[in-house]
Amino acid sequence: MSNTERPLSPHLSIYRWPITMTLSILHRITGLALAVGLIALAYWLLAVAAGGTDYQQAVALMSSVLGRLCLIGWSFAFFLHLANGVRHLFWDIGRGFEIRQANASAWFVLVFAVVMTVIFWMVL
Repeated sequence: MSNTERPLSPHLSIYRWPITMTLSILHRITGLALAVGLIALAYWLLAVAAGGTDYQQAVALMSSVLGRLCLIGWSFAFFLHLANGVRHLFWDIGRGFEIRQANASAWFVLVFAVVMTVIFWMVL
């Protein structure tokens, strides 16, 4: 009983990937990344408390290329999650739901996260 004249359901190839959906997914991913970053922060704090060799090992690990990439990624995750959280606070009070406003705020969050990450690492 299949009706071959019926159109197929729209697929992702039909629709343009909206920035708001991207930010929603990134907000969840950055939340997970920040949780993993807390483990790294706890490791560093324990190394600081232990002092000496443990601290030097932690510094060497975080100064490596992989360590730096993780730190830069965690700072980007922090700024994106922060800005998107503020965006959600505006939504909680009923502002910014129109499509243009939602798209503009999504782009603002993304640009803000990139700019703040660059500024943070330039100052550091």
